[in-house]
Amino acid sequence: MASDDMKLFSGFPTGKVQVTPLPNLFFSELVPAIDDLAELKVTLHIFWHLAHSKSVSVRASELRADRTLAQSLKVNDAKPEQELERALARAVERGTLVHLDSADDNLYFLNTERGRRAFEKMESEHTSRSNLAPEPATADARPNIFTLYEQNIGLLTPMLAEELKEAEQQYSPEWIAEAIKIAVENNKRSWSYARKILERWKTEGRAEKSKKRKHWWNDEYDKYINR
Repeated sequence: MASDDMKLFSGFPTGKVQVTPLPNLFFSELVPAIDDLAELKVTLHIFWHLAHSKSVSVRASELRADRTLAQSLKVNDAKPEQELERALARAVERGTLVHLDSADDNLYFLNTERGRRAFEKMESEHTSRSNLAPEPATADARPNIFTLYEQNIGLLTPMLAEELKEAEQQYSPEWIAEAIKIAVENNKRSWSYARKILERWKTEGRAEKSKKRKHWWNDEYDKYINR
């Protein structure tokens, strides 16, 4: 019989469902060795995250912003952020994960052949950049897109993080920052709203957009974005 505070699982649905592959060694070597529930949860979550994304690494900021993971780490009186940090450290110490301390975020790779190759490549690039003379800080230095989103709109999800990475490849930091600013000013705190602004700038030009923004505001500006 289930305890009163246990959340019951209704079962897996009928038909085709998405799956996350795990190496057999995970069950034969890692599961018997892992004696910490948070470490096990975080390790499994990273396997799931990387299996369903195009990336070979996961950022610490993505894990902190993942609500599902945060909910699963709410045990006893410990804070999810603290549990996450502790679990990641244990997984790195055990050798399940490989950690790269990047300038803008911490990166975690699975200790697989693919993960090790990616880690070695990025570590080499990171070392090369570190050996260069640092550029002086500029007054208009902008935060990375994840920080910009979290500070102005809300928490990240893995799927949204992928969209933001793609946006960084298509649009300049100035455009992204301005589009998010407009979304906030219009009380439309969503990436979909900011993305529509960027898409229209791309097709019609930002100068024309700025002109229209001067004369069209709030609801009228919404009509312009959504037309």
